[in-house]
Amino acid sequence: MTMYQALADITVAIHLLWIVFLIFGALVGYRVKWVRVLHLASLAYSVFLQLTKGICPITYLEVWLRDKSGWAYSGTFIQHYVEKLVYLEASRTAVFIGTLVVIGGTMWLYLSRREPRAAGETSHQIA
Repeated sequence: MTMYQALADITVAIHLLWIVFLIFGALVGYRVKWVRVLHLASLAYSVFLQLTKGICPITYLEVWLRDKSGWAYSGTFIQHYVEKLVYLEASRTAVFIGTLVVIGGTMWLYLSRREPRAAGETSHQIA
């Protein structure tokens, strides 16, 4: 395995982690403001790419690394299993609808966020 091939595999793994963050980032963003901001910006960028029929820059990097390795799409473990998840065979419409579902769930979670109560405080306290 060449250095470029290894870097391409790492890039695909990072791409998968990015997709997982897009889908589940609200679970952390619910409590951590900077994650929430990054998550919402990432979702907006994802929608932008889909509406403009753009390609994720991570994909360009992975293809470039594969090309430099001279092993364009050989059968490494990462490529065989992880790429099937990253480059899911689905129509653009299906991916866009899935994105809208994720955004809907994210917005529901973020907008239903309640401030944590102080220790010992109950919802039935009388002032």
